[in-house]
Amino acid sequence: MGSFRRSRQLLATGYARRLSRLALGISRLTPATICGGTSKIASRSSRSQQGQFPRGFFSSRNQQQKETGSGKRSPVVAPAALLVLGGSLIYSLYPDEELRQARIARRREEKDLKDAKDNSQPQGEETAWSTFSSGFERFSNITDIEWSTLSDRVADLILPDWGRALPSQIRKLQRELSMKEGSLANEIWQEAHDPFIHPEIQYSAKVRVSDELCDEEKEFLARRKKIATAALAKYLGLDEKDINPDDVPTIAICSSGGGLRALVAGTGSLLATQEDGLFDCVTYTSGVSGSCWLQALYHSTLTNSRLDRIVDHLKSRIGVHFAYPPAAFSSVTSLPTSKLLLSSLVEKLRGDPKADFGLVDVYGILLAARLLVPKGELGVNEKDFKLSNQREYIKYGQNPMPIYTAVRHEIPDITGKASPHSAKEIAKQEAWFQWFELTPYEFFCEEFNAGIPTWALGRRFNNGVDVPPEGNDFHLPELRMPIMLGIFGSAFCATLSHYYREIRPLVKSLAVFATIDGMIYGYNEDLEKVHPIDPAQIPNFTYNMEGKLRFTTPTTIYNNEYIQLMDAGMSNNLPIYPLLRPGRDVDIIVAFDASADVKTDNWLSVADGYARQRGVKGWPVGVGWPKETDSTQKIEQQLEAAQADSVADAENKVQQAKTSDAHHPTEPSERSKHDVSHPEDSELGYCTIWVGKAEERSSEPPPPSKALSDDTLSWHLTEPDAGITVVYLPFLANPKVEGVNPATSDYMSTWNFVYTPEQVDKVVALARANFAEGKDRIRRCVRAVYERKKKMREDREAEAMKEHYRRLVRLGIADRLGEGDHFS
Repeated sequence: MGSFRRSRQLLATGYARRLSRLALGISRLTPATICGGTSKIASRSSRSQQGQFPRGFFSSRNQQQKETGSGKRSPVVAPAALLVLGGSLIYSLYPDEELRQARIARRREEKDLKDAKDNSQPQGEETAWSTFSSGFERFSNITDIEWSTLSDRVADLILPDWGRALPSQIRKLQRELSMKEGSLANEIWQEAHDPFIHPEIQYSAKVRVSDELCDEEKEFLARRKKIATAALAKYLGLDEKDINPDDVPTIAICSSGGGLRALVAGTGSLLATQEDGLFDCVTYTSGVSGSCWLQALYHSTLTNSRLDRIVDHLKSRIGVHFAYPPAAFSSVTSLPTSKLLLSSLVEKLRGDPKADFGLVDVYGILLAARLLVPKGELGVNEKDFKLSNQREYIKYGQNPMPIYTAVRHEIPDITGKASPHSAKEIAKQEAWFQWFELTPYEFFCEEFNAGIPTWALGRRFNNGVDVPPEGNDFHLPELRMPIMLGIFGSAFCATLSHYYREIRPLVKSLAVFATIDGMIYGYNEDLEKVHPIDPAQIPNFTYNMEGKLRFTTPTTIYNNEYIQLMDAGMSNNLPIYPLLRPGRDVDIIVAFDASADVKTDNWLSVADGYARQRGVKGWPVGVGWPKETDSTQKIEQQLEAAQADSVADAENKVQQAKTSDAHHPTEPSERSKHDVSHPEDSELGYCTIWVGKAEERSSEPPPPSKALSDDTLSWHLTEPDAGITVVYLPFLANPKVEGVNPATSDYMSTWNFVYTPEQVDKVVALARANFAEGKDRIRRCVRAVYERKKKMREDREAEAMKEHYRRLVRLGIADRLGEGDHFS
């Protein structure tokens, strides 16, 4: 208001000066002091003296003639009054002050942007940051122009109340990202060089090439074993002193993807395991998509590893859509949340001239604004924005180690091949998903047998060594969690094949489109090579490492400075593969499946094919929902076809097995929907258990594993040759919880991002009720595996003692004469 009053005073002063000059006469206005507006006044006054204005507005004809006849100069009162009244009218009706201020602010911002670009960009070089800042500046200008063309009445009709504030909010965000002195982006970049805030920038990183677990994970396993021993004693009702740590089974929980449905349902499932005592016995948790978000919340200051607090947090934060503009702009333009959310953007683009910032990154920032920010926003903690900081929650083995997953879709370049047929064969053999796992310790790919420390994520690498962005000892801070949350849940980066799979049931139901469906489905293999939305891009740590990695590494990876990662649910919605990694030696896998259609997708069968082809010892063959068309003879034929003649052939079939179901997608049937809604009628219930065989594969394929009944559960699990045990708990409807059905409730869709507190309570209650249906079977299963390991250890120790005794006898140390035998 002060500037508005001053502008009015200046305007009034200007008019007063002009009137005073006119009163003194035109002749006193010298050419040196005449501006454009004043010269017009002078010309008008001269025309008035020549009779062009025979009568003024405020003077009579007689008075004019009297003044002219007496030789006095006309005081040009009429033009002056006209100017005063016209100017006052225009000024009162037209919001000139607001536009003037906007023009001044725009010129100032353009100048600041130009200065920032000159300071941050080498001459003649276009960087990621300069491209982003200039593009965002143009977007801000366009927004201002488009909004200014709408009248207030039209804006009121077509825009919501918050819509009129969008231009100012976008402009405010643009100012904070301008990199000018005092801006938020400049502050973030200055702090990126501070080792007290980012200790990791002091250290260089190298690529670790090994098929073993990293040292930090090995240390974690030793500490977690002690915690799990005490927890197992409590869970099984045993005395801790009687339990040998070697007998404690390694238990892992894997949770499926599915957006907020998987997040909320997974929270309820883990809460049920915690209340039952099982969760404290678990060594690993692995997640895909929404269950990765769950792990991030569990290992954060928001909940301090309290699952009940996650429920309260979700009820207070996911009732608003993550992309709702007022809430989103408030988070990214207001401290303290804006600094933590935008740090991922500034550090990524400012630190890497070739970096890319796309839709997945924006999606991740908006997700973090809802999930990593508490109610009220003042309690947000910067520790929650780095994955490596989660070491604090597992360094003493006090919690299970989280495993986050993402995949890279390898699409080979088939241009220039001899023939289309050979090109298609190459594509079939080489196109697959490569799984990447992220833990608080390491970012690793088993296909490459290589990884880097998690705190080095986001750095560029060359020939196994990180490359400082500024050519000195400065290294980039760790890539922030908002970017990672976007990657974990980027299901919208699916191929066209996955998109069509979502709408195929609707297309097939329309008789007119039946022919079109057949035509499109016939090109399914081609649709699998196209991603309408690009996945997120991060630096490739295997760049220029040809000849140093495992032979299964695709040759194209060495020449790419960057790799694209996306939601691992595109390959398998159950993250079982990382749990089968050598060295983790998982005995029991508890799988919570909250997929959109648990039966049709049948993700366990996908993992079954992968384990068979990879030769994983102990995996239960034939695990998953039974297929109506599968017979014993067909399964045996599949197993025979799976036999490989060479190592290269085996690896090739491994990759084909990973994508076999993706090449032949199916849609939910009425029977599958019925099974989800009525588990009592389906082949699998709330809790199904399979156990594999630990012996090596022979030339004769073993028969498929059958789900264990209550009568045979303990007997099969205690056999010496028993292998990996899989406990499967699908997310099904339960008559004990009314008002929620995963198959029919609209809000249970993967693409729904709003849950009311009442809906959260219902989904959590359903997950807990489903676990209660099978918790006794799970306890008996854990007890049986423990007893088996205990007996096997005791047998090994007894055999070792016998061997030691026989050795002493051979050396003549034991059973000598005179030692009390009957010959002495």
